[in-house]
Amino acid sequence: MAKKRWSDLSGTQRAATMVGSAAQFALAAAAWSDLANRPAKLVNGKKAVWAVIIAVNFAGPISYFLLGRRGRR
Repeated sequence: MAKKRWSDLSGTQRAATMVGSAAQFALAAAAWSDLANRPAKLVNGKKAVWAVIIAVNFAGPISYFLLGRRGRR
């Protein structure tokens, strides 16, 4: 399959790409912010490892929110 250029995409495809990108960046920013403000004892594993994992598309931030945090007690 040939690579598509931005100019080859329809308006709907461009909009979907922009919305998906914005959602991904917002989710990652929220996860990094939470990680930075959460005490290390409330994180499952090392904070540095989670910081790298969060950078992996949608899967990283979602994994952090589901698996990386311990409840605030």
